Amino acid sequence: MKKNQLPTVLYGGDYNPEQWPSDTWDDDIQVFKKADINSATVNVFSWSLLEPAEGQYNFSMLDKIIDKLTAADFKIVLATSTAAMPAWMFKKYPDVARVDYQGRRHVFGQRHNFCPNSENYRRLAKDLVAKLAQRYSDNSHIVAWHINNEYGGNCYCENCQHAFQRWLQQKYQTLDQLNRAWNNNVWSHTIYHWDEIVVPNELGDAWGPEGTHTIVAGLSLDYLRFQSEALRDLYRMEKATIEEYDQKTPILTNFHSTPNKMIDYQSWAADQDIIAYDSYPAYNDPAYKPAFLYDLMRSLKHQPFMLMESTPSQVNWQPYSPLKRPGQMRATEYQAIAHGADTVQYFQLKQAIGGSEKFHGAVISHSQRTDTRAFQEVAQIGHELKKVGKTFLGSQVPAKVGIIFDWNNFWSYEYVAGISQEMDYVGSILDYYRQFYERNIATDIISVDDDFSQYDLIVAPVLYMMKDGLAGKINDYVSEGGQFITTYMSGMVNTSDNVFIGGYPGPLKDVLGIWVEETDAMVPGQHTKVVFEKGEKTAEGHYLCDLIHLTGERTETVAQYDSEFYAGTPAITVNSFGKGKAWYVGSRLDHDGLSNFMDGVIRSAGIQGVISTPTDLEITKRVNDSGQSIYFVLNMRNEDRKLPDELVNGWTDLLTGQQPEPNMRGWDLRILVHD
Repeated sequence: MKKNQLPTVLYGGDYNPEQWPSDTWDDDIQVFKKADINSATVNVFSWSLLEPAEGQYNFSMLDKIIDKLTAADFKIVLATSTAAMPAWMFKKYPDVARVDYQGRRHVFGQRHNFCPNSENYRRLAKDLVAKLAQRYSDNSHIVAWHINNEYGGNCYCENCQHAFQRWLQQKYQTLDQLNRAWNNNVWSHTIYHWDEIVVPNELGDAWGPEGTHTIVAGLSLDYLRFQSEALRDLYRMEKATIEEYDQKTPILTNFHSTPNKMIDYQSWAADQDIIAYDSYPAYNDPAYKPAFLYDLMRSLKHQPFMLMESTPSQVNWQPYSPLKRPGQMRATEYQAIAHGADTVQYFQLKQAIGGSEKFHGAVISHSQRTDTRAFQEVAQIGHELKKVGKTFLGSQVPAKVGIIFDWNNFWSYEYVAGISQEMDYVGSILDYYRQFYERNIATDIISVDDDFSQYDLIVAPVLYMMKDGLAGKINDYVSEGGQFITTYMSGMVNTSDNVFIGGYPGPLKDVLGIWVEETDAMVPGQHTKVVFEKGEKTAEGHYLCDLIHLTGERTETVAQYDSEFYAGTPAITVNSFGKGKAWYVGSRLDHDGLSNFMDGVIRSAGIQGVISTPTDLEITKRVNDSGQSIYFVLNMRNEDRKLPDELVNGWTDLLTGQQPEPNMRGWDLRILVHD
């Protein structure tokens, strides 16, 4: 078994038996088995029980938990417990506590509040992990090690400031190079000694919500890079410690959020044996948003991922937490599988009676009954996965479209001062992802370092920051026949957030065959009319409108503005470059207008959907090692829908073993293979 593979489809989730009397554990396990739950994640937040005082370890309870689960033949995901520190640690070593964006040092409480550059925290965490790995590494029921939990959040303490200064010295070598990169002659920011550099918090060169406003973009960007690397180094320390005792079992941590702005998951992916993801869509999120995040997680390593956490009913942290409607939970869990998950795991398996998460949904609720609607749905999924899981385990999602999502662009784009306060990187990406989602076209969410040649079409919305060599990579891709789309606010700055001289879109001017003279900001409620060729179709331009000049001999206008003083000038262009084409969209178009544009691009690129019939159903395809295609058909609405005719005759529903029933109720699904 490779380290990037699981032995079976895991169905389970976070189990915290330490919160309950031990004489209840056997009953819990019997309930889990009734739902065909086959795995449990344990020891996520147990540090204070494992080490009640420094160097004094007590594994008696964890031994009993692991022995119980092993005897019941459960697959175990064993966590390291390092995400929540015990009280004695804060008392004895105050430097373990994070200093927040406002400059306040935290005290004991909450979780995820450790300083990644505290030598005391690192030493104590390493000691604990070593004890765990040494004690349990020979247990074959442990199928994964789960390090820490949901890394995130930045620290602005003196330890971090000193470490940041050393990091900068290694990166830039000289202060002249640092001052040049940060353009420090602005506002008398020139640095003459490394120890003059301070962290960019609210007391220094940043203001407003964290990660949104800065005086010195180069400084703030480097600090985000530094903090992401510092936390990654902490993760690597724990992983290396486990590997001293266990070189075979997959090691990972769980990614989270929508997506997590503070952690560069693409750089972290290389250190994850399997990507694990916690999925909690908001009650009002459109179905394409979690689909996008699943595609992002799958694309981080281009392999199946683990759905590490989800909820069987409601969460406890949204402003409003409505119940999932009958069938909705089943549909949302299978949506993750359809986009590449090889597990379904919940937080939590048993509902806590106290603490902030006591009203977060669980498999075993406070009633402790198994005749509830939520439990029956959980059990239904368990029975189905036991039946069909082997069919899709390890299978891939083939895609010929790549959408670029880049954390450096995420950071830098939302630091832009001026123009508009509506800088929304994820929203701009989702505009384009939705176009493919609604056409059931498989999509990878790729980094700028991925291999472009495997895609027929690459979409790079707001490619604001250009790393060295990226323009050449794009030029080569298009020249060799690739199709490329980018938009307003692209090709503007280098990796220090300094503008490319010579006009926008900087190093992309040649492949796009344009020059952008100015950018108009649309105030709330304002839009600009955009007219396509021959005036047959129109769109509304919102947010920003670029004033574009054609410069290439083979550049053409696809659509033009039809209002404001720039009426009659290009709004969308296409340039034939070598064997391929490159499009530029100069405004954020409304959904229908963007659909008009994308229809033409998709035809030009020869991109096909999973099926040929237009449908409101979500349809994806996974291909297993034997070459068999498994089609997941999901009704992600609480409305009846009809299965397209092309998926009825000659098809078998793996869940029933029969030809699929064409009428699909709200939240219904089919898992189909061709006869």
